[in-house]
Amino acid sequence: MWSSPGIRAAGAAALALATAVTVAGCDSGSARAGAAGTTTGRAESAAESATPSPTRSYPLSTAPRGIPSVRAHEAARGPGWKPAPESGVVIAKGSEGLADEGKLLSQELKISYRGVTAARPGDVELALATGSGAPESYTLTARDNKVRITGPDQAGVFYGTRTLKQAVRADGAMPEGVVRDAPARPQRGLNLDIARKYYTPGWIEDRLREMADLKLNQLGLHFSDDQGFRIESTTHPEIVSPEHLTKAQVKQILAVADRLHITVVPEIDSPGHLGAVLRQHPSLQLRNVNGKATQGAIDISNPESAKLIDELQSEFAQLFPGPWWNLGADEYQALVVADPEASYPKLAKLAVEKYGSGARIQDLTTAWTNDRGAALRPYGKKLKIWNDGLFKGGVVKADPGMEVQYWTGKEYGAREPVAYLSEGRKVVNFNDEYLYYVLGEPNTFVYPTGKRIYEEWTPLVLRGTKPVPEKYSPQIQGGMFAVWGDFPNAQTQDQVAKGIRLPLAAVAQKVWDAEKPKESWSAFTALAEKVGS
Repeated sequence: MWSSPGIRAAGAAALALATAVTVAGCDSGSARAGAAGTTTGRAESAAESATPSPTRSYPLSTAPRGIPSVRAHEAARGPGWKPAPESGVVIAKGSEGLADEGKLLSQELKISYRGVTAARPGDVELALATGSGAPESYTLTARDNKVRITGPDQAGVFYGTRTLKQAVRADGAMPEGVVRDAPARPQRGLNLDIARKYYTPGWIEDRLREMADLKLNQLGLHFSDDQGFRIESTTHPEIVSPEHLTKAQVKQILAVADRLHITVVPEIDSPGHLGAVLRQHPSLQLRNVNGKATQGAIDISNPESAKLIDELQSEFAQLFPGPWWNLGADEYQALVVADPEASYPKLAKLAVEKYGSGARIQDLTTAWTNDRGAALRPYGKKLKIWNDGLFKGGVVKADPGMEVQYWTGKEYGAREPVAYLSEGRKVVNFNDEYLYYVLGEPNTFVYPTGKRIYEEWTPLVLRGTKPVPEKYSPQIQGGMFAVWGDFPNAQTQDQVAKGIRLPLAAVAQKVWDAEKPKESWSAFTALAEKVGS
Protein backbone atom coordinates (compact mmCIF):
# COMPACT_ATOMS: atom_id res chain seq x y z
CA MET A 1 0.00 0.00 0.00
CA TRP A 2 2.97 2.28 -0.37
CA SER A 3 2.16 3.41 -3.88
CA SER A 4 2.26 7.11 -3.17
CA PRO A 5 -0.83 9.23 -3.56
CA GLY A 6 1.56 12.16 -3.52
CA ILE A 7 2.87 12.79 -6.99
CA ARG A 8 0.24 10.80 -8.84
CA ALA A 9 -1.66 13.17 -11.07
CA ALA A 10 -5.30 13.67 -10.29
CA GLY A 11 -5.71 15.99 -13.24
CA ALA A 12 -7.68 13.51 -15.31
CA ALA A 13 -10.27 13.12 -12.58
CA ALA A 14 -10.41 16.85 -12.01
CA LEU A 15 -10.99 17.40 -15.74
CA ALA A 16 -13.66 14.75 -15.85
CA LEU A 17 -15.42 16.31 -12.90
CA ALA A 18 -14.98 19.90 -13.97
CA THR A 19 -18.20 19.95 -15.97
CA ALA A 20 -20.21 17.84 -13.56
CA VAL A 21 -22.75 19.60 -11.36
CA THR A 22 -24.75 18.55 -8.37
CA VAL A 23 -28.42 18.20 -9.07
CA ALA A 24 -30.35 19.19 -5.96
CA GLY A 25 -33.80 20.45 -5.09
CA CYS A 26 -35.03 20.35 -8.71
CA ASP A 27 -38.02 18.30 -9.84
CA SER A 28 -37.25 18.54 -13.56
CA GLY A 29 -36.50 15.26 -15.29
CA SER A 30 -34.39 17.00 -17.91
CA ALA A 31 -31.77 18.71 -15.71
CA ARG A 32 -28.33 17.63 -16.85
CA ALA A 33 -25.92 16.11 -14.31
CA GLY A 34 -22.70 16.33 -16.33
CA ALA A 35 -20.90 16.68 -19.64
CA ALA A 36 -21.19 12.95 -20.26
CA GLY A 37 -24.90 13.50 -20.77
CA THR A 38 -26.18 11.89 -17.57
CA THR A 39 -29.54 13.44 -16.78
CA THR A 40 -31.78 13.61 -13.81
CA GLY A 41 -34.45 12.02 -15.97
CA ARG A 42 -32.26 8.98 -16.56
CA ALA A 43 -31.48 8.79 -12.85
CA GLU A 44 -35.22 8.86 -12.14
CA SER A 45 -35.89 6.13 -14.71
CA ALA A 46 -33.17 3.93 -13.25
CA ALA A 47 -34.45 4.53 -9.74
CA GLU A 48 -38.10 3.98 -10.66
CA SER A 49 -37.38 0.70 -12.45
CA ALA A 50 -35.51 -0.69 -9.44
CA THR A 51 -36.94 -3.10 -6.89
CA PRO A 52 -38.35 -1.97 -4.53
CA SER A 53 -39.66 0.76 -6.80
CA PRO A 54 -39.25 4.28 -5.46
CA THR A 55 -42.02 6.58 -6.55
CA ARG A 56 -42.46 10.28 -7.07
CA SER A 57 -43.54 10.46 -3.44
CA TYR A 58 -39.81 10.68 -2.79
CA PRO A 59 -38.28 14.07 -3.53
CA LEU A 60 -35.14 14.26 -5.60
CA SER A 61 -32.18 13.53 -3.37
CA THR A 62 -29.55 16.07 -2.47
CA ALA A 63 -25.81 15.45 -2.28
CA PRO A 64 -24.52 13.70 0.82
CA ARG A 65 -22.99 16.06 3.36
CA GLY A 66 -19.42 15.70 4.52
CA ILE A 67 -15.98 17.31 4.71
CA PRO A 68 -14.68 17.66 2.09
CA SER A 69 -17.88 17.93 0.07
CA VAL A 70 -18.38 15.55 -2.83
CA ARG A 71 -17.66 17.03 -6.25
CA ALA A 72 -20.47 15.46 -8.29
CA HIS A 73 -23.78 13.85 -7.31
CA GLU A 74 -26.49 12.52 -9.61
CA ALA A 75 -29.79 12.98 -7.83
CA ALA A 76 -32.44 10.28 -7.80
CA ARG A 77 -35.76 9.51 -6.15
CA GLY A 78 -35.74 6.96 -3.41
CA PRO A 79 -35.30 6.38 0.31
CA GLY A 80 -31.51 6.19 0.24
CA TRP A 81 -29.63 3.83 2.54
CA LYS A 82 -29.17 3.70 6.27
CA PRO A 83 -27.57 1.09 8.54
CA ALA A 84 -29.99 -1.52 9.84
CA PRO A 85 -29.65 -4.63 12.03
CA GLU A 86 -29.49 -6.84 8.93
CA SER A 87 -26.94 -4.64 7.16
CA GLY A 88 -23.39 -5.75 6.51
CA VAL A 89 -20.23 -4.82 4.65
CA VAL A 90 -19.19 -7.24 1.92
CA ILE A 91 -16.29 -7.41 -0.52
CA ALA A 92 -16.74 -8.17 -4.20
CA LYS A 93 -15.00 -11.25 -5.55
CA GLY A 94 -11.52 -10.35 -6.76
CA SER A 95 -11.30 -7.35 -4.40
CA GLU A 96 -10.03 -9.20 -1.35
CA GLY A 97 -7.45 -6.46 -0.74
CA LEU A 98 -10.25 -4.24 0.55
CA ALA A 99 -10.72 -6.30 3.71
CA ASP A 100 -9.14 -3.64 5.95
CA GLU A 101 -11.39 -0.95 4.52
CA GLY A 102 -14.44 -3.18 4.93
CA LYS A 103 -13.69 -4.13 8.52
CA LEU A 104 -13.07 -0.52 9.52
CA LEU A 105 -16.33 0.65 7.95
CA SER A 106 -18.32 -2.12 9.61
CA GLN A 107 -16.95 -1.07 13.01
CA GLU A 108 -17.72 2.59 12.36
CA LEU A 109 -21.28 1.95 11.17
CA LYS A 110 -21.84 -0.78 13.78
CA ILE A 111 -22.90 -3.36 11.23
CA SER A 112 -21.52 -6.81 10.47
CA TYR A 113 -18.58 -7.63 8.22
CA ARG A 114 -19.22 -10.69 6.04
CA GLY A 115 -16.16 -10.73 3.80
CA VAL A 116 -16.20 -11.91 0.19
CA THR A 117 -19.80 -12.74 -0.58
CA ALA A 118 -22.76 -11.51 -2.61
CA ALA A 119 -24.42 -8.33 -1.44
CA ARG A 120 -27.92 -8.55 0.03
CA PRO A 121 -30.51 -5.81 0.57
CA GLY A 122 -29.21 -3.46 3.26
CA ASP A 123 -25.55 -4.16 2.49
CA VAL A 124 -22.56 -2.04 1.54
CA GLU A 125 -20.38 -3.62 -1.15
CA LEU A 126 -16.77 -2.57 -1.81
CA ALA A 127 -15.12 -3.37 -5.13
CA LEU A 128 -11.98 -2.53 -7.07
CA ALA A 129 -12.51 -1.49 -10.66
CA THR A 130 -8.96 -1.40 -11.99
CA GLY A 131 -8.39 1.07 -14.78
CA SER A 132 -11.79 2.71 -14.39
CA GLY A 133 -10.67 6.14 -13.20
CA ALA A 134 -7.95 8.41 -11.88
CA PRO A 135 -5.98 7.49 -8.74
CA GLU A 136 -7.93 8.10 -5.51
CA SER A 137 -11.24 8.50 -7.34
CA TYR A 138 -14.37 6.57 -6.49
CA THR A 139 -18.00 6.03 -7.46
CA LEU A 140 -20.61 5.51 -4.77
CA THR A 141 -24.07 4.30 -5.78
CA ALA A 142 -27.00 4.20 -3.35
CA ARG A 143 -29.88 2.27 -4.90
CA ASP A 144 -32.22 -0.64 -4.09
CA ASN A 145 -31.43 -0.35 -0.38
CA LYS A 146 -27.76 -1.06 -1.12
CA VAL A 147 -24.58 0.93 -1.39
CA ARG A 148 -21.83 0.00 -3.81
CA ILE A 149 -18.45 1.76 -3.67
CA THR A 150 -15.96 1.19 -6.47
CA GLY A 151 -12.63 2.74 -7.37
CA PRO A 152 -9.47 2.06 -9.37
CA ASP A 153 -7.39 1.66 -6.22
CA GLN A 154 -7.80 0.95 -2.53
CA ALA A 155 -7.38 4.61 -1.62
CA GLY A 156 -10.31 5.63 -3.79
CA VAL A 157 -12.60 2.99 -2.32
CA PHE A 158 -11.47 4.05 1.15
CA TYR A 159 -12.41 7.66 0.44
CA GLY A 160 -15.82 6.43 -0.68
CA THR A 161 -16.25 4.80 2.72
CA ARG A 162 -15.40 8.16 4.34
CA THR A 163 -18.19 9.78 2.35
CA LEU A 164 -20.64 7.12 3.46
CA LYS A 165 -19.57 7.33 7.09
CA GLN A 166 -19.90 11.12 7.14
CA ALA A 167 -23.29 11.10 5.39
CA VAL A 168 -24.65 8.74 8.04
CA ARG A 169 -23.18 10.87 10.81
CA ALA A 170 -24.52 14.09 9.32
CA ASP A 171 -28.03 13.01 8.39
CA GLY A 172 -28.52 9.39 9.38
CA ALA A 173 -28.54 8.07 5.81
CA MET A 174 -26.82 8.02 2.45
CA PRO A 175 -29.02 9.83 -0.10
CA GLU A 176 -30.25 7.94 -3.15
CA GLY A 177 -28.16 8.53 -6.27
CA VAL A 178 -24.61 8.34 -7.54
CA VAL A 179 -21.51 10.15 -6.28
CA ARG A 180 -18.51 10.50 -8.57
CA ASP A 181 -15.62 12.02 -6.71
CA ALA A 182 -11.87 12.61 -6.89
CA PRO A 183 -9.37 15.07 -5.38
CA ALA A 184 -8.47 18.29 -7.14
CA ARG A 185 -4.88 18.03 -5.81
CA PRO A 186 -2.78 14.89 -5.27
CA GLN A 187 -0.98 16.04 -2.08
CA ARG A 188 -3.07 16.96 0.95
CA GLY A 189 -2.02 16.85 4.53
CA LEU A 190 -0.49 17.85 7.84
CA ASN A 191 3.15 18.62 8.62
CA LEU A 192 4.09 18.04 12.27
CA ASP A 193 7.18 19.30 14.10
CA ILE A 194 7.92 16.59 16.65
CA ALA A 195 11.54 17.75 17.09
CA ARG A 196 10.79 20.84 19.17
CA LYS A 197 7.71 19.40 20.89
CA TYR A 198 7.26 15.76 21.78
CA TYR A 199 3.88 14.22 20.90
CA THR A 200 2.81 10.81 22.16
CA PRO A 201 2.33 7.97 19.66
CA GLY A 202 -1.38 7.78 20.50
CA TRP A 203 -1.84 11.48 19.79
CA ILE A 204 -0.15 11.14 16.39
CA GLU A 205 -2.31 8.11 15.55
CA ASP A 206 -5.43 10.10 16.48
CA ARG A 207 -4.35 12.82 14.04
CA LEU A 208 -3.93 10.18 11.34
CA ARG A 209 -7.51 9.01 11.87
CA GLU A 210 -8.74 12.59 11.78
CA MET A 211 -6.79 13.19 8.57
CA ALA A 212 -8.15 10.04 6.95
CA ASP A 213 -11.76 11.07 7.51
CA LEU A 214 -10.88 14.37 5.79
CA LYS A 215 -9.34 12.48 2.84
CA LEU A 216 -5.87 13.86 3.59
CA ASN A 217 -3.03 11.66 2.41
CA GLN A 218 0.33 12.95 3.71
CA LEU A 219 1.85 13.39 7.17
CA GLY A 220 5.18 15.19 7.25
CA LEU A 221 7.36 14.38 10.28
CA HIS A 222 10.03 16.97 11.09
CA PHE A 223 11.89 14.98 13.76
CA SER A 224 15.31 16.65 13.90
CA ASP A 225 16.03 20.27 14.84
CA ASP A 226 18.11 22.40 17.20
CA GLN A 227 15.92 21.48 20.16
CA GLY A 228 15.67 17.74 19.74
CA PHE A 229 16.11 14.53 17.75
CA ARG A 230 12.96 12.56 18.47
CA ILE A 231 13.27 9.08 16.97
CA GLU A 232 15.43 6.27 18.30
CA SER A 233 18.68 5.83 16.34
CA THR A 234 20.87 2.75 16.32
CA THR A 235 23.65 4.30 14.20
CA HIS A 236 23.96 7.38 16.43
CA PRO A 237 22.12 6.79 19.72
CA GLU A 238 24.07 9.66 21.31
CA ILE A 239 22.00 12.30 19.49
CA VAL A 240 18.56 11.07 20.58
CA SER A 241 16.55 13.25 22.98
CA PRO A 242 15.32 11.72 26.26
CA GLU A 243 11.71 12.08 25.12
CA HIS A 244 11.49 10.30 21.78
CA LEU A 245 9.61 7.74 19.74
CA THR A 246 11.05 4.26 19.66
CA LYS A 247 11.37 2.54 16.31
CA ALA A 248 8.66 0.12 17.40
CA GLN A 249 6.33 3.06 18.04
CA VAL A 250 7.18 4.58 14.67
CA LYS A 251 6.43 1.28 12.95
CA GLN A 252 3.04 1.20 14.67
CA ILE A 253 2.35 4.77 13.50
CA LEU A 254 3.39 3.77 9.97
CA ALA A 255 1.10 0.73 10.08
CA VAL A 256 -1.87 2.91 11.06
CA ALA A 257 -0.98 5.41 8.33
CA ASP A 258 -0.71 2.63 5.75
CA ARG A 259 -4.15 1.27 6.57
CA LEU A 260 -5.54 4.81 6.26
CA HIS A 261 -3.77 5.49 2.93
CA ILE A 262 -1.54 8.19 4.38
CA THR A 263 2.08 8.49 3.31
CA VAL A 264 4.48 9.59 6.05
CA VAL A 265 7.23 11.93 4.80
CA PRO A 266 10.29 12.05 7.12
CA GLU A 267 12.59 15.05 7.37
CA ILE A 268 16.14 15.34 8.69
CA ASP A 269 16.77 18.99 7.95
CA SER A 270 20.31 19.88 6.86
CA PRO A 271 22.72 21.67 6.65
CA GLY A 272 20.85 23.91 9.13
CA HIS A 273 18.57 23.05 12.06
CA LEU A 274 21.02 20.41 13.34
CA GLY A 275 21.62 21.70 16.86
CA ALA A 276 20.56 18.48 18.60
CA VAL A 277 22.95 16.45 16.43
CA LEU A 278 25.81 18.91 16.78
CA ARG A 279 25.68 19.03 20.57
CA GLN A 280 27.09 15.52 20.46
CA HIS A 281 29.42 16.28 17.52
CA PRO A 282 30.89 19.72 18.33
CA SER A 283 33.84 19.24 15.97
CA LEU A 284 31.35 19.43 13.07
CA GLN A 285 29.84 22.75 14.19
CA LEU A 286 30.22 25.56 11.67
CA ARG A 287 32.23 28.50 13.02
CA ASN A 288 32.62 31.96 11.55
CA VAL A 289 35.80 33.93 10.90
CA ASN A 290 36.02 34.80 14.60
CA GLY A 291 35.65 31.18 15.72
CA LYS A 292 32.11 31.69 17.00
CA ALA A 293 29.76 28.71 16.62
CA THR A 294 26.84 29.22 14.23
CA GLN A 295 23.54 28.02 15.68
CA GLY A 296 22.33 24.73 14.19
CA ALA A 297 24.70 24.87 11.20
CA ILE A 298 26.97 21.99 10.24
CA ASP A 299 30.35 22.59 8.62
CA ILE A 300 29.71 21.49 5.04
CA SER A 301 33.43 21.73 4.23
CA ASN A 302 34.19 18.81 6.57
CA PRO A 303 33.80 15.37 4.94
CA GLU A 304 32.80 13.94 8.32
CA SER A 305 29.69 16.11 8.26
CA ALA A 306 28.41 14.45 5.09
CA LYS A 307 29.29 11.03 6.48
CA LEU A 308 27.24 11.62 9.63
CA ILE A 309 24.14 12.92 7.85
CA ASP A 310 24.26 10.19 5.21
CA GLU A 311 24.47 7.52 7.91
CA LEU A 312 21.37 8.95 9.57
CA GLN A 313 19.51 9.28 6.28
CA SER A 314 20.33 5.70 5.32
CA GLU A 315 19.12 4.41 8.67
CA PHE A 316 15.81 6.24 8.54
CA ALA A 317 15.20 5.70 4.83
CA GLN A 318 14.92 2.03 5.75
CA LEU A 319 12.55 2.74 8.64
CA PHE A 320 10.21 4.87 6.50
CA PRO A 321 9.21 2.84 3.42
CA GLY A 322 7.21 5.61 1.74
CA PRO A 323 8.43 7.14 -1.53
CA TRP A 324 9.04 10.71 -0.27
CA TRP A 325 11.90 12.28 1.68
CA ASN A 326 12.20 15.89 2.80
CA LEU A 327 15.83 17.11 2.71
CA GLY A 328 14.95 20.40 4.40
CA ALA A 329 17.83 22.66 3.30
CA ASP A 330 16.27 25.85 4.68
CA GLU A 331 17.76 28.62 6.80
CA TYR A 332 21.45 27.67 6.64
CA GLN A 333 22.82 30.44 8.83
CA ALA A 334 26.02 30.90 6.84
CA LEU A 335 23.87 32.42 4.10
CA VAL A 336 21.79 34.86 6.16
CA VAL A 337 24.65 37.22 7.11
CA ALA A 338 25.40 40.37 5.11
CA ASP A 339 28.60 38.98 3.55
CA PRO A 340 28.76 35.17 3.72
CA GLU A 341 32.16 34.94 1.99
CA ALA A 342 33.76 37.35 4.46
CA SER A 343 32.14 35.72 7.48
CA TYR A 344 32.98 32.15 6.43
CA PRO A 345 36.22 32.30 4.42
CA LYS A 346 36.86 28.57 4.78
CA LEU A 347 33.59 27.77 2.98
CA ALA A 348 34.22 30.49 0.39
CA LYS A 349 37.69 29.12 -0.39
CA LEU A 350 36.39 25.56 -0.83
CA ALA A 351 33.56 26.75 -3.12
CA VAL A 352 36.09 28.38 -5.47
CA GLU A 353 38.40 25.35 -5.36
CA LYS A 354 35.58 22.96 -6.29
CA TYR A 355 33.44 25.01 -8.67
CA GLY A 356 35.58 27.82 -10.08
CA SER A 357 36.32 31.47 -9.49
CA GLY A 358 32.70 32.59 -9.70
CA ALA A 359 31.45 30.11 -7.10
CA ARG A 360 30.09 31.22 -3.76
CA ILE A 361 28.98 29.60 -0.51
CA GLN A 362 25.47 29.17 -1.92
CA ASP A 363 26.98 26.88 -4.59
CA LEU A 364 28.69 24.79 -1.93
CA THR A 365 25.35 24.59 -0.08
CA THR A 366 23.43 23.58 -3.21
CA ALA A 367 26.01 20.88 -3.89
CA TRP A 368 25.57 19.62 -0.32
CA THR A 369 21.83 19.28 -0.82
CA ASN A 370 22.28 17.57 -4.19
CA ASP A 371 24.73 15.12 -2.62
CA ARG A 372 22.37 14.28 0.25
CA GLY A 373 19.68 13.56 -2.30
CA ALA A 374 22.04 11.41 -4.35
CA ALA A 375 22.89 9.39 -1.23
CA LEU A 376 19.19 8.48 -0.95
CA ARG A 377 18.98 7.28 -4.55
CA PRO A 378 19.47 3.57 -3.64
CA TYR A 379 16.30 3.82 -1.55
CA GLY A 380 14.21 5.18 -4.42
CA LYS A 381 13.18 8.34 -2.61
CA LYS A 382 11.54 11.31 -4.31
CA LEU A 383 12.88 14.52 -2.85
CA LYS A 384 11.25 17.56 -1.29
CA ILE A 385 13.02 20.75 -0.22
CA TRP A 386 11.95 24.01 1.42
CA ASN A 387 11.89 26.87 -1.06
CA ASP A 388 14.59 28.92 0.70
CA GLY A 389 17.01 26.04 0.14
CA LEU A 390 16.96 26.87 -3.58
CA PHE A 391 18.97 29.93 -4.54
CA LYS A 392 18.83 32.41 -7.37
CA GLY A 393 21.61 32.12 -9.95
CA GLY A 394 24.79 30.38 -8.92
CA VAL A 395 27.24 28.04 -10.58
CA VAL A 396 25.82 24.82 -9.11
CA LYS A 397 22.22 24.06 -10.04
CA ALA A 398 19.82 22.24 -7.73
CA ASP A 399 18.55 18.83 -8.79
CA PRO A 400 15.61 19.66 -11.10
CA GLY A 401 13.59 16.79 -9.69
CA MET A 402 13.36 18.30 -6.22
CA GLU A 403 9.84 19.37 -5.35
CA VAL A 404 9.49 22.75 -3.64
CA GLN A 405 7.62 23.24 -0.38
CA TYR A 406 6.83 26.96 -0.50
CA TRP A 407 6.38 28.64 2.88
CA THR A 408 8.14 32.03 3.03
CA GLY A 409 5.73 34.92 3.18
CA LYS A 410 6.96 36.93 6.15
CA GLU A 411 10.68 36.70 5.39
CA TYR A 412 12.39 39.79 4.05
CA GLY A 413 13.96 39.24 0.64
CA ALA A 414 12.36 35.81 0.06
CA ARG A 415 11.88 34.91 -3.59
CA GLU A 416 8.36 34.96 -4.97
CA PRO A 417 6.70 31.62 -5.80
CA VAL A 418 6.66 32.38 -9.53
CA ALA A 419 10.46 32.20 -9.45
CA TYR A 420 10.17 28.47 -8.75
CA LEU A 421 7.13 27.81 -10.90
CA SER A 422 8.69 29.49 -13.92
CA GLU A 423 11.58 27.01 -13.63
CA GLY A 424 9.04 24.25 -14.14
CA ARG A 425 9.23 22.96 -10.57
CA LYS A 426 6.34 21.28 -8.84
CA VAL A 427 5.29 23.09 -5.68
CA VAL A 428 3.34 22.21 -2.54
CA ASN A 429 1.64 25.09 -0.73
CA PHE A 430 2.79 25.75 2.87
CA ASN A 431 1.87 29.47 2.84
CA ASP A 432 2.88 30.73 6.29
CA GLU A 433 0.22 33.45 6.15
CA TYR A 434 -2.57 30.85 6.40
CA LEU A 435 -1.11 27.41 7.06
CA TYR A 436 1.45 27.88 9.86
CA TYR A 437 0.37 27.03 13.40
CA VAL A 438 3.43 28.22 15.35
CA LEU A 439 3.30 27.53 19.09
CA GLY A 440 3.71 30.69 21.12
CA GLU A 441 2.95 32.91 18.08
CA PRO A 442 6.48 34.36 17.67
CA ASN A 443 7.67 36.76 14.94
CA THR A 444 4.19 38.16 14.11
CA PHE A 445 2.70 34.69 13.63
CA VAL A 446 -0.85 34.21 14.87
CA TYR A 447 -2.73 30.96 15.18
CA PRO A 448 -4.51 30.51 11.84
CA THR A 449 -8.26 30.20 11.76
CA GLY A 450 -10.27 27.81 9.70
CA LYS A 451 -12.54 30.67 8.69
CA ARG A 452 -9.73 32.57 6.96
CA ILE A 453 -8.54 29.47 5.17
CA TYR A 454 -12.07 28.53 4.13
CA GLU A 455 -13.02 31.98 2.87
CA GLU A 456 -9.73 33.32 1.46
CA TRP A 457 -7.06 30.70 0.78
CA THR A 458 -6.71 28.44 -2.25
CA PRO A 459 -3.76 26.30 -3.36
CA LEU A 460 -2.82 29.10 -5.79
CA VAL A 461 -2.30 31.52 -2.87
CA LEU A 462 1.30 30.51 -2.21
CA ARG A 463 2.59 33.71 -0.61
CA GLY A 464 0.67 36.34 1.32
CA THR A 465 -2.90 36.71 0.07
CA LYS A 466 -2.33 36.99 -3.68
CA PRO A 467 -2.75 33.95 -5.97
CA VAL A 468 -0.24 33.08 -8.65
CA PRO A 469 -1.49 33.05 -12.25
CA GLU A 470 -3.88 30.23 -13.08
CA LYS A 471 -1.50 28.90 -15.74
CA TYR A 472 0.71 27.52 -12.95
CA SER A 473 -2.10 25.53 -11.36
CA PRO A 474 -1.01 22.14 -12.81
CA GLN A 475 2.36 22.51 -11.05
CA ILE A 476 0.82 23.13 -7.63
CA GLN A 477 0.51 19.67 -6.14
CA GLY A 478 -1.60 20.60 -3.13
CA GLY A 479 -1.34 22.07 0.33
CA MET A 480 -0.15 21.14 3.82
CA PHE A 481 -1.13 22.59 7.19
CA ALA A 482 1.98 22.83 9.39
CA VAL A 483 2.36 22.76 13.18
CA TRP A 484 5.66 24.16 14.48
CA GLY A 485 6.91 23.94 18.07
CA ASP A 486 8.90 27.17 18.48
CA PHE A 487 7.63 27.52 22.06
CA PRO A 488 6.70 23.93 22.83
CA ASN A 489 5.11 24.61 26.20
CA ALA A 490 2.79 27.31 24.89
CA GLN A 491 0.10 24.66 24.35
CA THR A 492 -0.47 21.10 25.48
CA GLN A 493 -0.86 18.48 22.80
CA ASP A 494 -4.59 18.40 23.50
CA GLN A 495 -4.79 22.16 22.98
CA VAL A 496 -2.93 21.74 19.69
CA ALA A 497 -5.41 19.08 18.58
CA LYS A 498 -8.33 21.37 19.37
CA GLY A 499 -6.66 24.40 17.78
CA ILE A 500 -5.92 22.72 14.45
CA ARG A 501 -9.22 20.83 14.06
CA LEU A 502 -11.18 23.40 12.05
CA PRO A 503 -8.17 24.80 10.11
CA LEU A 504 -7.31 21.26 9.03
CA ALA A 505 -10.90 20.65 7.94
CA ALA A 506 -10.86 23.89 5.94
CA VAL A 507 -7.62 22.91 4.21
CA ALA A 508 -9.12 19.50 3.39
CA GLN A 509 -12.07 21.17 1.70
CA LYS A 510 -9.91 23.51 -0.37
CA VAL A 511 -7.44 20.88 -1.65
CA TRP A 512 -10.12 18.32 -2.50
CA ASP A 513 -12.55 20.59 -4.34
CA ALA A 514 -11.27 23.33 -6.65
CA GLU A 515 -14.60 25.20 -6.57
CA LYS A 516 -15.52 27.91 -4.08
CA PRO A 517 -17.34 26.28 -1.14
CA LYS A 518 -21.11 26.49 -1.38
CA GLU A 519 -21.72 26.39 2.37
CA SER A 520 -21.23 29.37 4.66
CA TRP A 521 -18.54 29.14 7.32
CA SER A 522 -21.17 28.75 10.06
CA ALA A 523 -22.79 25.87 8.16
CA PHE A 524 -19.36 24.30 7.60
CA THR A 525 -18.49 24.46 11.32
CA ALA A 526 -21.86 22.98 12.27
CA LEU A 527 -21.25 20.13 9.84
CA ALA A 528 -17.73 19.62 11.22
CA GLU A 529 -19.24 19.10 14.67
CA LYS A 530 -21.55 16.42 13.30
CA VAL A 531 -19.06 14.46 11.23
CA GLY A 532 -15.90 14.91 13.31
CA SER A 533 -14.27 11.91 14.91
